[in-house]
Amino acid sequence: MQHDIVIIGGGAGGLELAARLGRRFGPREGRRRVLLIDRSIFHLWKPSLHEVAAGSLDSHQEGLSYPVLARRNHFSFAFGDLTGLDPASKTLTLGEIRDQDGVVLVQPRTLSFTTLVLAIGSGSNLFNTPGAAEHAHLLEDVADAEAFNKRLTAAFLATAYSDDRTLNIAIVGAGATGVELSTELIEGHDELSAGLAPDQRFDLKVTIVEAAPRILGGLPDRVSAKAAQALEAKGVRLLTDAKVEAVHADRLDTSKGPVPADLIVWAAGVKAAESNRDLGLATGRINQFVVDDHLRTSVPGICAMGDCAEAPGPGDRPVPARAQAAAQQAAYLARALSNPERDPGPYVYRDKGSLVSLGDNKGVGSLMGNLGGPNFLIEGLVAKWAYMALHLDHHRAILGVRRTALLALSRLLHRRVSGRLKLH
Repeated sequence: MQHDIVIIGGGAGGLELAARLGRRFGPREGRRRVLLIDRSIFHLWKPSLHEVAAGSLDSHQEGLSYPVLARRNHFSFAFGDLTGLDPASKTLTLGEIRDQDGVVLVQPRTLSFTTLVLAIGSGSNLFNTPGAAEHAHLLEDVADAEAFNKRLTAAFLATAYSDDRTLNIAIVGAGATGVELSTELIEGHDELSAGLAPDQRFDLKVTIVEAAPRILGGLPDRVSAKAAQALEAKGVRLLTDAKVEAVHADRLDTSKGPVPADLIVWAAGVKAAESNRDLGLATGRINQFVVDDHLRTSVPGICAMGDCAEAPGPGDRPVPARAQAAAQQAAYLARALSNPERDPGPYVYRDKGSLVSLGDNKGVGSLMGNLGGPNFLIEGLVAKWAYMALHLDHHRAILGVRRTALLALSRLLHRRVSGRLKLH
C-alpha cells in the first residue's frame, strides 16, 4: 500500500505528528495516508526513562501500545527499524525482525513514500572517553533503562548482605536526566531502607560529575542554584568543573581525581546516530539532519524533526533537543502536511521554560520564557505539578482529555497501592 506520509520514529514528536494528521484526515483517509514506523511496539515518554531506570515507574504499565494508538487516532503502524533510504526513488528499507533466539520472523522490506518525516531521535555523546562504552549505562530507550534497573536491583540485594554496606553510583552529566535520576535513586533507596531489617540497611552514595561550572547549564543561574541546594540536602555529591578522562568498572577517572562507582550512568551530551550520514541527506556536526526553517532536509519531500534535526533556532543556534521542541514541530508539520498548498510560514521555536523534578512534591524551573522575565522562577510543589502537567499534556495530544484523566487517576491509585519502588 502506498502511503502519502511516512513517519519514522514514534517518540514524543513523531507520535504526536501521526496522531494529529490521522485525526485531521479522519477515519476513512487517515489510515491510508499516514504510516508510523517504530522499532518498539509500545510508546514511553522519553523524559520518564530515568524513573524506569530507578525502579519508580513500571514501563509495561506506563507504555502505550502503538497499534491501539493508531486505531484510535486513524493512522497505520508498522514495526521495524530504518536501515536504508533512497531519496531519489523515494523508497526506504526496514531491516529484518528476529525473535529472542535469533530466528528471522520478518524479512527486510522496502516501502515507498510521497513525503517522509524522520523523527528517529538521538543518543548520548561519549566524547571518545576511554571505557565509557564498555562500563557506563546509557538511558537512550526503554531497553537501556530496564537493563540498568536490573543491575540496580541486583546491586541493592548484594550490598544489603555485603560487609561494606555502601553502594556507590556515579552519574556523568548534570542535565535534567542526571539530576532527576539522582533524586529518584535517593528516594527509592529511602523507601527500600524503611522496609529492611536494621542489619540489612546500607548507605547509598550518589555522585554527579559535570564538566561545566554548574549543573543544569541550559537553565538560568537561579534555577541551577536552587536545584544544587536541593540535591546537596538529599545527600547527592556534586562534582562540577570535572572532566571525565576514563571510565573503569569500579570508578571514574576525572580531572579532579577518582570517583568510586559500583554503577555508572552516562547522561552527558547529545549525538545522533553515525548511520544518519549514510542516508543521502545533509548532516551536521553531531550527525543531525540539517533542515531549513520549514523543517525540510536537503532533499525535497523529506523532513526531519525532534532530536535528529538541526533546525535553525534563536540567536543563530540550533533548536535545543527538548520534548517541547518536538511537540511544537509536530504541531507545525501537522499544519504544513495536512494542507501542502498553503504555506504555514517558517517554524519558530518558542521557549516555554524548563522544569526539573526533584522528587516527591519538589521541583524547580523557569516557566513561559519571557513571562515575568527570563528568570521567572517556580519551585516546590507548584513546580512539581507543572512538571506533571507537561507529561499529561503529551498524553492529551495522543489520547484526548477524557482518557488522559482516567489514565492519570488509575496510575495515582496504583502507586498508592503498590508503592513507589518496583523491584520486579
